[in-house]
Amino acid sequence: MRTVLPGIALALLLAGCATPTQMSLDAEVKRLCAIDGGIKIYQTVTLTADRFNRFGQINFYRATQGENALGPEYRLQEEHHYYRKGDPQLVRHHYRIVRRLDGGLLGETIVYGRGGGDVPGPWHGSSFTCPTYAEAGVVALLQKVFLSSDRESQR
Repeated sequence: MRTVLPGIALALLLAGCATPTQMSLDAEVKRLCAIDGGIKIYQTVTLTADRFNRFGQINFYRATQGENALGPEYRLQEEHHYYRKGDPQLVRHHYRIVRRLDGGLLGETIVYGRGGGDVPGPWHGSSFTCPTYAEAGVVALLQKVFLSSDRESQR
């Protein structure tokens, strides 16, 4: 038992430390993010309050519907480019909201991410994104493109 405990302690210590590969890829995520990461809004759409749920989110977004996730009026396009596949991976996620009527680009967001590269073990792999999904994921993009007429009148 006395020889097992130091091994477990060492494994836990190593699991909490970033590997050189992770550090290198995290630096690359930050570099790429500084170039074009984040949200860009080209045009906002003001909708009536009944198009939003009680949390202020649009009620017509269906994440599992691919390009049709925003119904018949808008298209959600997404592209994923893998700079590195496997473990660890480095990926660029690019989402665009396009008006179907005229193909107008309303807004877009780009998020870079690293996943994996951890010391092997029974724990879940780590990840790093820039910007964070809370700052620039699909939901954040939707909240910046689609505005409630109630919110507009309170400004």
